[in-house]
Amino acid sequence: MSSHLDTPVAPLAERMRPKHLNEMVGQAHILGPGAFLGRALQSGRIFSVIFWGPPGSGKTTLARLMGEAAQCPFRSFSAVTSGLKDLRQVVSEAEAEKALSNRPTVLFVDEIHRFNKAQQDAFLPHVESGLIILIGATTQNPSFEVIPPLLSRGRVMVLHPLGKNDLETLLFRAISDKTRGLGGLEVQVTPEAMDYLIELAQGDARVALNNLESAVHSVMEAGPGGPVRLDLEGLEKALDRKALPYDRDGEHHYDTISAFHKSLRGSDAQASVYWLYRMLMAGEDPLFICRRMIRFASEDVGLADPDALPITLAAFEAWQKVGPPEAELALAEAAVYLASAPKSNALYLTEKAVKEEIQRSGAQPVPLHIRNAPTRLMKQLGYSRGYLYPHNYPGAWVKQDYLPERLTNRVFYRPNQRGFEQEIRRRMENIRRAEGGEKGSAVKGKQ
Repeated sequence: MSSHLDTPVAPLAERMRPKHLNEMVGQAHILGPGAFLGRALQSGRIFSVIFWGPPGSGKTTLARLMGEAAQCPFRSFSAVTSGLKDLRQVVSEAEAEKALSNRPTVLFVDEIHRFNKAQQDAFLPHVESGLIILIGATTQNPSFEVIPPLLSRGRVMVLHPLGKNDLETLLFRAISDKTRGLGGLEVQVTPEAMDYLIELAQGDARVALNNLESAVHSVMEAGPGGPVRLDLEGLEKALDRKALPYDRDGEHHYDTISAFHKSLRGSDAQASVYWLYRMLMAGEDPLFICRRMIRFASEDVGLADPDALPITLAAFEAWQKVGPPEAELALAEAAVYLASAPKSNALYLTEKAVKEEIQRSGAQPVPLHIRNAPTRLMKQLGYSRGYLYPHNYPGAWVKQDYLPERLTNRVFYRPNQRGFEQEIRRRMENIRRAEGGEKGSAVKGKQ
């Protein structure tokens, strides 16, 4: 079977890249009616900007549209393959253009977070002078990865993963477009196959279009001429992936995350990693899973193992910084750690008890001796009078009331006997025993 796809051409994702603002899908918060960037593109008044968003969300496309809107020379290079030598060449050409036409050069730097501080510093004088309008793209938080002087000379715009409707629009556009897309092949995609393409993409337009193109090629090579029909079975075979029954907004979603949470609580590491990968392989949002593990680390492990929360937070950050497939193992590491950690729901019960007490007793007054007293009048009214500074006493502790008077001796947090909470329990019992004795004598120090 022959077609225009038999000859080397750009990938479908590149051919379908929007060439005009009205072809963009998603990012309505910056491109929608009245949104700042949309107005800027329509007026041609552009500015230095850092686009922060996941792969396939439109960072490169927006950079190109900004270059066209400005009607200025547009140059781009990747921080992975380019360095200061390339920047000097761009600056030299920009200076020549500026002298000739008085126009700045729009410079798009992909993966700008990969430049080190010295390399990023090299942009500053040229951005500051107006020689270059810098458009950076990064998948990493620019607050940590881009130097503050560059951030202060532009705007940071956050791009979101494309939603289901956005991806569906792009895929149908690619199927029907006879000039840039697959319209000449009469491609027919079943609803189930379309849903699976969208699930696999996880908000990434490039992945969605690449998978569509690969699947169409596979069906064309295997079948006779005529329309190309792509169903779920053909898509699974073409992409060598089995679709798992999973609905991110329905029953499978809630049942599976429940199974994962209960496996962690039940200290079953084997079941925990099974349900974790069931969700990942079915297209669940990994950060949703991380958020549930963060809650679990406080609710079901708590201070029985104080390392549980930082390890889980590290998995969340690993996914944000590295992404799939490498960071999947970080999520598995956190899941196994949580499953094998000693368990305590003491903090969860504490939270419930404290909230119930505040609802019942209302806003009780702060005891006078622990109030702040920054003015003479407050001191005259007794604020802070009688406060005992713990560091002036042996062991940095002295018997003193801190709860409101009506709530004296109320107990909210009750540590159990598992893990590190044994140590916390021991410390609290020592303080309780000391409370039964006399107040200590103050030692020399701050009062």
